[in-house]
Amino acid sequence: MDQFFAAVEQLDQPELRGKPIAVGHDAERGVVSTASYEARRYGVHSAQSIQVAKRLCPQLIIVEPHFQRYKEVSAQLHEIFHEYTDLIEPISLDEAFLDVTENKKGMSLGVDIAREIKQRIRETTGLTASAGVSYCKFLAKIASDWRKPDGLTVVHPDKALDFIARLKVEKIWGVGQKTAERLHRMGVFTGLDLRNMPLSRLTQEFGKIGQVFYDFSRGIDNRPVVSEWERKSVSCERTFEADISDNAAVTIHLYHTVLELVRRIEKNSFEGRTLTLKVKFLDFQQITRSITVDHTLRTKDDILPLAKQLMAEVEYHSHPIRLLGLGVSNQKASALEETRNWIELELEFEPWPT
Repeated sequence: MDQFFAAVEQLDQPELRGKPIAVGHDAERGVVSTASYEARRYGVHSAQSIQVAKRLCPQLIIVEPHFQRYKEVSAQLHEIFHEYTDLIEPISLDEAFLDVTENKKGMSLGVDIAREIKQRIRETTGLTASAGVSYCKFLAKIASDWRKPDGLTVVHPDKALDFIARLKVEKIWGVGQKTAERLHRMGVFTGLDLRNMPLSRLTQEFGKIGQVFYDFSRGIDNRPVVSEWERKSVSCERTFEADISDNAAVTIHLYHTVLELVRRIEKNSFEGRTLTLKVKFLDFQQITRSITVDHTLRTKDDILPLAKQLMAEVEYHSHPIRLLGLGVSNQKASALEETRNWIELELEFEPWPT
């Protein structure tokens, strides 16, 4: 969908149409969830600080999100999708992969299906959608963003390698800002540059994701559209209005985060044995620490001692905390994990999707 949250707000509130708006909580630590195209002309974008967005666009209108409404519209979208196929893999509330190789309408061309779905969405919801059509998920995803808003782009197999060759590496799925910077230092700026990079160099630099980049640059993506999704984790996090660095504040916030995590575990009937602590500091450096146990983590009494154990390894007195999160994963621990109960990670993260 095009500027989904913002578009829904402009649909429901006609006085906002044609104006620069950002959906998010207007607070010191607020973050833009979605910006209207009118706001994007000023450099406002998702995952950006609300305060930065307001400096870029002084006339910016901040709109509080209405997630229940977005879910209602998302349900309408999926009803339309199911008119054509049941092979649907949601990515987010407003985005999904559809496998229409064999479809309910008996239509032979994917582009015709995409065009018809776009029309049905406009008629049903009053919103516009952009679609990408290709032979694999990687190219369909890129194509869907190619001519926004209200776009329709087809990447034919015969044209795929030329299409990829001209791509900036930032457009390749899985390449965020930091990864792009590393690729640039390697002399890789386009899809063609990436294709010319030896696999050994990519895996040496990026590990397993290096193989993915190698394949994507050649138009190879064999992932099927998965319609039945199994939840892998349950998590929650909170960005604080003011950074915290004293023991009392950290303990209190950790306790309440554990309670919220327990609530979500119960709601989703989830069973996991690995607890992960996520901490983002004042300077935006981010770390995670995890521990795996031999029993299912369900209750406050199960989780709180482990959360405190993980937090005890974090130096925050001279390095104030901006964000704190907890998650449970690993429904079936492997033998390797059982012999290695403590894992510490320092990873590059892109902004989490809303």
